[in-house]
Amino acid sequence: MSAAFEELDYRPTPIGALSLRRRHEPRTGTDVFEIKLGADFLMSSLFTASEIALARLGLSEVSGDSLDVVVGGLGLGYTAKAALEDSRVASLIVVEALDAVIEWHETGLLPLGPGLTGDARCRFVEGDFFALAASQTGFDPLKPGRRFDAVLLDIDHSPEFLLDESNAAFYGTEGLKRLAAHLKPGGVFGLWSNDRPDPAFADRLAGLFETVRAEPVTFDNPFQETPFTQTVYLGRRRT
Repeated sequence: MSAAFEELDYRPTPIGALSLRRRHEPRTGTDVFEIKLGADFLMSSLFTASEIALARLGLSEVSGDSLDVVVGGLGLGYTAKAALEDSRVASLIVVEALDAVIEWHETGLLPLGPGLTGDARCRFVEGDFFALAASQTGFDPLKPGRRFDAVLLDIDHSPEFLLDESNAAFYGTEGLKRLAAHLKPGGVFGLWSNDRPDPAFADRLAGLFETVRAEPVTFDNPFQETPFTQTVYLGRRRT
């Protein structure tokens, strides 16, 4: 059995102190990996249902084969792993702003790292997802202007609860319009949110995408002994 608690890495970053922790959870008998930014928990391997659902729901909305996919935010790797489990995915770019998070996966410090780095379809791009989304060149530095079948985003806590206030413009009409320009016709934008569905944000998406839905993802929280609901927003670009 591993130690009850270990801080595996600690890095100062421009948006706060980043910490990777591993602790043994006696209730489940497993090791839990957690990423914190300052005082906020970004991710925990105890709660991954909605991160996995982001990839599965998003890709279920896409037709065809040989799909080109972007995941915004690497984290513990659960969204990227779920995307690669779809055999139709031909290429996956994972955009991550924090070099430490990429390093944790590349060195195998995180359990999902070897599977992601060992899959030839998967490539990490260190960069600011929101700046790339707003640019004309887009998400692939090797192929400027490349468009994708799906862009799946899990960075901020919600469209209203941001890790960095500079991200706010992305969630407005103009920011979402720039994002949609990086999708192929019929391509899908998926967004993870820690909150329940927000009708106002869904309406904003509906003004830009052909079809939109806010899918609640409910799972059991073993600490609160009550169900907890998060949201995956899905919007398909007009063909």
